[in-house]
Amino acid sequence: MASGNPFFDDLRCKPEVIDLPQNEDRLDSESVNEPTQTATKPNLIVSSNVRELLECPVCLNAMYPPIHQCLNGHTLCSGCKPRVHNRCPTCRHELGNIRCLALEKVAASLELPCKYQSYGCVGIYPYYSKLKHESQCSYRPYSCPYAGSECTVVGDIPFLVAHLKDDHKVDMHSGSTFNHRYVKSNPHEVENATWMLTVFSCFGQYFCLHFEAFQLGMAPVYIAFLRFMGDDNEAKNYSYSLEVGGNGRKLIWQGVPRSIRDSHRKVRDSFDGLIIQRNMALFFSGGDRKELKLRVTGRIWKEQ
Repeated sequence: MASGNPFFDDLRCKPEVIDLPQNEDRLDSESVNEPTQTATKPNLIVSSNVRELLECPVCLNAMYPPIHQCLNGHTLCSGCKPRVHNRCPTCRHELGNIRCLALEKVAASLELPCKYQSYGCVGIYPYYSKLKHESQCSYRPYSCPYAGSECTVVGDIPFLVAHLKDDHKVDMHSGSTFNHRYVKSNPHEVENATWMLTVFSCFGQYFCLHFEAFQLGMAPVYIAFLRFMGDDNEAKNYSYSLEVGGNGRKLIWQGVPRSIRDSHRKVRDSFDGLIIQRNMALFFSGGDRKELKLRVTGRIWKEQ
């Protein structure tokens, strides 16, 4: 039966089983950010027509095996097949369980640029390795580190710094030491409230200092921690300390800043920071313990 698509008429689907290319084991031992050497390969440039054929008509994402097709040759990805109730979204015929082996073979022969090319990645990757690379690409954009709302903005570090300053009105400071005072008139209002985010610029990098209240089991606590605006391998080059106290007592925390690749919630819920029980925080505050007046000091330094 004619497919209605001249591309598929030329690529007749054969009743054979196709597996993913056997280069995944090789990829695991290599850096995901190391581009394929393609200087002498003829398939470096992929036409937009071929890319469109590999695009699912439902979710518009690239398709990976198994790629399904209807009797008329229209294709869609395996993830969208259940969503269309086994009906072709193009011609409405029943899909059945036909795989488009020809298109899967075409995909296996392709090499494409990383989708984060606009952020600086210059690598060219085999089609079936590209998705794995992109999930770990060091050029992939970062999520906004602001924790006061579910912000969906993504971008590189300079963009996010400007976004935090202009859109979230976050305080910006230069220097590697800090001395902040946190005041709250009703410290019994916890409810997972984020209170403060401050951005520090030092050593040519940016750091986010978080301070907030949340429930640890049944106990209300405060936590302060630092996140690094960059990848984890760079964050490990720095350390920081936090100190809080009053009435002749103090607590000290020393740690390594977490990358903003780790979400604010992930860092908080791993208790990777200075944790202060509410009763102790109120004791540090002095007075009648009805108002929180907590001073947090600290510094950031680069490991040699």
